[in-house]
Amino acid sequence: MENLTPKQIVAALDRYIIGQDQAKVAVAIALRNRHRRRLVSDEKMREEIFPKNIIMIGPTGVGKTEIARRISDLSDAPFIKVEATKFTEVGYVGRDVDSMVRDLADMAVSRLKKRRLAEVEDEARKAAVERMIDYLLPRKRDFNPLKSILSGISQNREEGNGTEEEESHQKTREKLRAMIAEGKLAEREVEIDIQASPMQMVEIFSNAGMEEFGINFQNMMGNMFPRQNRKKKVKLKEGLEILKNEEAQKLVDLDALVAEAMEMVENNGIIFIDEIDKIISHGEGHGPNVSREGVQRDLLPLVEGTTIVTKYGPVKTQHILFIAAGAFHGAKPSDLIPELQGRFPIRVELGSLGKEDFIKILKVPKNALTRQYQALLATEGIELEFTPDGIDEIAEIAREANDKMENIGARRLYTIMEKLLEELSFSAPDLAKEKITVNSEYVKNKLEAFVKNTDLGKYIL
Repeated sequence: MENLTPKQIVAALDRYIIGQDQAKVAVAIALRNRHRRRLVSDEKMREEIFPKNIIMIGPTGVGKTEIARRISDLSDAPFIKVEATKFTEVGYVGRDVDSMVRDLADMAVSRLKKRRLAEVEDEARKAAVERMIDYLLPRKRDFNPLKSILSGISQNREEGNGTEEEESHQKTREKLRAMIAEGKLAEREVEIDIQASPMQMVEIFSNAGMEEFGINFQNMMGNMFPRQNRKKKVKLKEGLEILKNEEAQKLVDLDALVAEAMEMVENNGIIFIDEIDKIISHGEGHGPNVSREGVQRDLLPLVEGTTIVTKYGPVKTQHILFIAAGAFHGAKPSDLIPELQGRFPIRVELGSLGKEDFIKILKVPKNALTRQYQALLATEGIELEFTPDGIDEIAEIAREANDKMENIGARRLYTIMEKLLEELSFSAPDLAKEKITVNSEYVKNKLEAFVKNTDLGKYIL
C-alpha cells in the first residue's frame, strides 16, 4: 500500500476519520513524498531531500491520534507513537529522547522478522513434520542406509533401490506423514528436543539501556552461552508448532533482515510525538519546567538529523518523518524553542466536532461505535438496530455534554454509548434472542436523568 496517491490516502483515512481534511491532506502529501524521494535518480539530490515534519494542533478527541494510528496501517513503513510527557532531559529521572529511535528500530526488526517468518512458514512446517516423524519413528542405532545399500549391491540384489528394512521404514514414514496431515495424531503425546537458552537474564540485560553503547547483549551472551536442547513432553499438535518456529528461525537470515530493517528505519521511519505541548516551559526557572525545555533541546538534534546508536547498529535520523500533536490549550506552537519550531514547518489545525460530525462518526466509519456494539451483542443473540432519530439524539447529547463540560471531542461518544447500553450489555446473556431498536425514545428513556441533570459529571466523566 506504500504507492498510494495522496487522494487514495485521504480516501482511506475518510473510512475511519470524519472531517479534518487539512490534516489528512498534509499527512497524505508527506507520505507520498517519501515514495517520490525513493524514485529520485540522483543519489546526492536524494540525500538532500528531507521530510517536512508536521505539527497537528487541536483539542482532544478530534482525530489526531487516530490519524497517526491509521498512517501506520497505510504506510509500509516502521512507525511508533510516543508520548512527549514520558521523556525528560538527560540527567533527570525518565526516558531520554534517543530511546524513541531505538524503539523504532526494535519495532522495525520485529515487524520485518514476523513477515519473513510468514514467508517461510510452509517450508518450515514441512521440515517440522519430518522432524516429528523422526521422534515418532526413531531409526535403529546400528541402521546405516549407505551401508545397507552397499551391502545390497555386493550381494547382487536386483530388486529395489535399498534394503527391505529401508523400504519398510520409508513406507511407515509415509503413513505417519499422511496421518499427521489428516490430524489423526494431534492429541498424541511425544517427547521432543527444544532449544533453550541457559541465560534467562539476556532479555533483561538487552532492555536495560545497554543499547546506548551499541551493545547487543542477546548476541553477546548467546555466543558466550550457546543454546542447549532440553526434552519436553507435548501433544503432537503443540510440538509441531514448536518445531515449525525453530525451523523458520533457521530459514531466516537475521543479518540481512536487520540490515534491511535499519535501511527502512532511516529512509521510511515515522515517529508520532503526542502531547508535545506538555513539554513547553511556562517561565519558571526551576523544577520540571527546566526539564521540559531540556527535552525540547534534546529532541532538536533528532529532528535535525543525528546518529543514534542502537543494539542493531547506528541509525541516522535526518530522513525520519516526525509528526507532533498537541491540544495547545495553555500554550501556542510559538512557545516551543525557536530552533524546534523551525524543524516542524507544516502546521495544521484540527477543528472541534459538532453534532453533525458525531452523527457521521456513529454511522460512516467501518469501525463505528454502533457497528462495534452490534457485533458484540450479536454474540449473545441480540440484534441491535440504531434508527436515524436514535443516532441523532445520541449526537445531540454528546454535543450538549461537550458544551457544558470539558470538550473531549469524539471520546464523549464512548462514555455516552456505554451508559446507554449498560443495562442491555449486563443482562444480554440472560435474554432470549430478540431485536432491540435504539430510537429517540429509547435513548431519552435510558439517559433521561443524564439529560435533565446539569451536573453532567455525575454521569459521564
